[in-house]
Amino acid sequence: MSLIAPQSADDVVSPGDVPPASPPPGNDRESRARLLDPGPVGDALRGWLVTLAVALVGGVVRFWNLGFPTDKGTPIFDEKHYVPQAAQVLRNGGYEDNPGYELIVHPPLGKQLIAIGEWLFGYDGVGWRFTAALAGTLTIVLVVRIARRLTRSDLLAAIAGVLLIADGLSHVQSRMGMLDSFLTLFVVVAFACLVADRDQVRARLAVAVREGWVGNSPFGPWLGFRWWRFAAGIALGLGCGVKWSGAYFILFFGVLSVLWSLTARRAAGVERPWLGTIAKDLLPSLFALALVPVLAYLATWWAWFGSETAIDRHVVGAKLPDDSWVPDPLRALWYYTSNVYDFHTGLVTSETNRHPWESKPWTWPMGLRPMLYYFEGAVTGCGAATCVGAIMLIGTPAMWWLAFPVLAWALWQAITRLDWRYAAVLVGYAAGYLPWFINVDRQMYYFYAMPMAPFLVLGIALALGELLGRRTDGPERRGTGRLAVALYVGLVVANFVWLWPILNGDPITPEMWDAQKWLPSWN
Repeated sequence: MSLIAPQSADDVVSPGDVPPASPPPGNDRESRARLLDPGPVGDALRGWLVTLAVALVGGVVRFWNLGFPTDKGTPIFDEKHYVPQAAQVLRNGGYEDNPGYELIVHPPLGKQLIAIGEWLFGYDGVGWRFTAALAGTLTIVLVVRIARRLTRSDLLAAIAGVLLIADGLSHVQSRMGMLDSFLTLFVVVAFACLVADRDQVRARLAVAVREGWVGNSPFGPWLGFRWWRFAAGIALGLGCGVKWSGAYFILFFGVLSVLWSLTARRAAGVERPWLGTIAKDLLPSLFALALVPVLAYLATWWAWFGSETAIDRHVVGAKLPDDSWVPDPLRALWYYTSNVYDFHTGLVTSETNRHPWESKPWTWPMGLRPMLYYFEGAVTGCGAATCVGAIMLIGTPAMWWLAFPVLAWALWQAITRLDWRYAAVLVGYAAGYLPWFINVDRQMYYFYAMPMAPFLVLGIALALGELLGRRTDGPERRGTGRLAVALYVGLVVANFVWLWPILNGDPITPEMWDAQKWLPSWN
């Protein structure tokens, strides 16, 4: 079994071609080094050409007619919260001023990013959606690069990018002046950095094994400063600067990173890998994936800290006594944050407080309760006497309805074959999903599931690698695998094309609108 990247788009590496991270029998130094060394990813030029080609398609799809629709020139759905706040950010130099009712319930970074588009293009649909669409396009790029690193296959990388392009939830949410596209981008950036960090750590240990000094200490060697892990910490902090739900990824990714360090030391033959991980990796991990995210998060409040009129900026001495050793700006931020937290905890579902399009997390994996963002019952342009326009947030069923089989397969592969790639995908998916079960009484919405979509796509791409078959399989098996993968990808794209009108608000007949709603829960 080889870790060398394929030399053509058809010569793909299936998950079965990559051995699990466990030590080989015996003490052969070169065998251990080969097991540790992740090997080259492939031809760099070809990889970037594939990436840029997929990104170009994704960019066209995400930016197509971006300014439509609006509500008579104003934002639609929850854009009505964040788009005006972004305009305040632009007017005030980085912070919101909403003292009348204090309905500012998320950190500032996402609204600062929306404000960049408004600064560039003005206060219109293109302006307030531009940076979200850019973030969605960059997420496609990152998923292609991650899939390529996981599979060592340009073909599977391209397929992963196409699948994300064709995901209805990612498409709609990337075209809204809301926050979730930015959160998803920073989460995927962090994941990409941690995957690169894993490769770098194992490559460093492979050198130590080959040169014979890995056993100089029973705890194994120091691994040097890990810049990729440091970058992941910054990305996670920025994610929290968009929405606090980014904090869940800090916890899940932090555990994942430490476990990767442990398995790398075991594979290197370190005498005491557990103690070595605790002694030499735990504190640096806490620095990079706990302290650095906190500092990055605080940095997103730069404008609030420097302001005179931001909400609750100067509560110390007014609403709070001036009697603490904690710096006044941090006390003020804690007070402001506590009020926002109280708002979120009080936002519960009840008979008198029920949103018509809210959903609970058990409906998200299959998209059983999508959201209607826009509906206009009297438009023209569909070629019939009566036309409607609608935007519905819905994950492409050809992918989302396979969520449970894909997750079950990933869990099986992670447990029985110790395949770290499936385990990593499961961790990313779980970080975006499981924490929402902590308080199921809280009002929740399907767009919270956007960070799950890239990990679902990566899980599907890994499973498609199994369908393609291994390099050693015969031509008939490989041909059957290619046909099955092509048919599935074609089905996903066709499903996306079918949904296109209700993902973009295009005029359709009432009959077509009814035909788009496959399940009673979609009404």
